[in-house]
Amino acid sequence: MNDIKTLMEKAYRNHIVVPSFNMPHLPMMKPVVDALRDTNTFGLIAVARLEWMKFFSVSPEAVAEEYARQGDPGVTRLHLDHVPVIDEDHLEVDYMDDIERAIRAGFQSVMVDGSRLQLDENIKAVRYVVDMAHSKSVPVEAELGAVMGHEDGPMPDYDELFSSGRGFTDVAEAKKFIKETGVDWLSVAIGSVHGAISPSNRDKKKVAARLHIGRLSELDKALDIPLVLHGGSGIALPYLKEAFSHGIAKLNIGTDIRQAYEAHANLSIAKGRDAVYHRVMEIVKELGIAGSADTLLSV
Repeated sequence: MNDIKTLMEKAYRNHIVVPSFNMPHLPMMKPVVDALRDTNTFGLIAVARLEWMKFFSVSPEAVAEEYARQGDPGVTRLHLDHVPVIDEDHLEVDYMDDIERAIRAGFQSVMVDGSRLQLDENIKAVRYVVDMAHSKSVPVEAELGAVMGHEDGPMPDYDELFSSGRGFTDVAEAKKFIKETGVDWLSVAIGSVHGAISPSNRDKKKVAARLHIGRLSELDKALDIPLVLHGGSGIALPYLKEAFSHGIAKLNIGTDIRQAYEAHANLSIAKGRDAVYHRVMEIVKELGIAGSADTLLSV
């Protein structure tokens, strides 16, 4: 297995979070890498299928080519984010082709998202990907539960969703899922939401989400593997920092830096990049993770 698996497990054991920055626009990559290098912070450069289908990252191959130019093995690795089995438009996806293409292009870890499937179907799809990816020494992330936000239309009332726990990752199901898939780390639903992707809503501020730390603690104790929090932008810092001590080893950040880029890129690419650089520097400071590359990459 390549070293991302070891790095994630080290982050998990040491309660250090690895930020994973999504790239809906290729010019965003350089300032993210620059900020991670300048703070000696370890992070992932990531792209999801919807970011080459509905934004401007072109293709997994294009992202890998840009990463070959901009990436820095001293502080970054390249991760394939959400490749859904059923996408946000409720259409079937040739997910194996997307994942195989990404691995051929040089992605060092991959995510298959079967969260819109029934449990047994999700397990079957993830197991299929795990068998293929592990044969190529590539670790796999999957998702169990419903992290909302990508679908078109108004979201259900957030407070009602949170109080009911609807869509939260079930502990017993998660134990079965981990055992039967062999997945390396798991994205869990505990209250976070994705940023909107529809053109009419993608520039709007996200709902102020919070996290169910009690459910997260149960999952951590039951599973004992690195856990992932998607929809990290906009969650209050006290929730995030408590989550890092209860199993969250990877935090996905997309909306925060995308909106910074888009708000300035209409003036120039350079101004967009500058906005991203400064926002990543702020995020590293807020999360208290500057210098994490020394700990995670030390032998």
